[in-house]
Amino acid sequence: MPKTDIASLSREELKELIQSLGQPAFRSTQIYEWLRKGVSSFDEMTNVPASLRQKLVENCYISYAAIEKKLVSAYDDTKKYLFRFPDGEMVESVLMKYHHGFTSCISTQAGCRMGCTFCATGQSGFSRSLSASEMLAQLIAEQQDEHIRISNVVLMGMGEPLDNFDQVMRFLELVGDEKGLGIGMRHISLSTCGLVPKIYELADRHLQITLSVSLHAPNNQIRSRTMPVNRRYPVEELLKACRYYSDTTGRRISFEYAMIDGVNDSDACAEELGRRLRGIISHVNLIPVNAVSGTGYQKSKRQRMERFIDILGKAGVTATVRRTLGSDINASCGQLRRAAGSTNPSKEETAV
Repeated sequence: MPKTDIASLSREELKELIQSLGQPAFRSTQIYEWLRKGVSSFDEMTNVPASLRQKLVENCYISYAAIEKKLVSAYDDTKKYLFRFPDGEMVESVLMKYHHGFTSCISTQAGCRMGCTFCATGQSGFSRSLSASEMLAQLIAEQQDEHIRISNVVLMGMGEPLDNFDQVMRFLELVGDEKGLGIGMRHISLSTCGLVPKIYELADRHLQITLSVSLHAPNNQIRSRTMPVNRRYPVEELLKACRYYSDTTGRRISFEYAMIDGVNDSDACAEELGRRLRGIISHVNLIPVNAVSGTGYQKSKRQRMERFIDILGKAGVTATVRRTLGSDINASCGQLRRAAGSTNPSKEETAV
């Protein structure tokens, strides 16, 4: 029988497991507390009887994130972590400090299958999706390392969250547990490049998270060139799903738009984008495209971005330029990648 990923269990599921091993229910509370402290072995659970610890070793395993490397920005104190999981796979995540507290940008997959041309993650290949416990482990490791409490989470690191739908939904359930990390849904953002069926499925769950949609172009011609997912789910279908999400949940959608000089930053692009987004409760985050080796892309000039914002504003669409953090340590949007030495990437280049 395969061993149970114990850190991905809810409190009730853990209680049932412990009782199935012939132990009193209160032991599950002790074990749960240890797991949320980030222990890497059952031997660290010092108030749990040795006999029970042995049973846990025989039936379960603990997913944890060991810090392989840590970089600190000289400009804004942003931290980028390279985490190694027990199987040797590695991912990166980013810890950012704002006036309201700490925000962690975590990975949901080791690599990515989406193939966006301006993103470093896809260039480093795809290995596998992460479990809910491996997503939690990134947060727990950061909190322990910095002796802080993380108050906000963005699922915008490596990978496409909706391509790992079930484990991401399990993560959202676990991270909000008041006996665990206690991070509420309104403090969580989930980013997607546009897996339309999953957007509908997510909407029907009525979660109070913020949906961030990586749009990056106002039409199919430009978007299909930079984002292969658009060939399967074109702009019209994506925005229809976004309207459904906003209408169903009552939540504002954040549209991410990487400003690429000479590609998607013209007046015509801004005007078309304004028409496309009319009627959707939304906000546009303009992101000066970050340097990624081999893409040849350059970020738009500041004056061009201001002009873009002005045109969108006249169309009734609010937009701002996102503050760039951690650029000196390659910790900004689109710059995370799988590390050399992790397990072999998949031969499959994209999922769409």
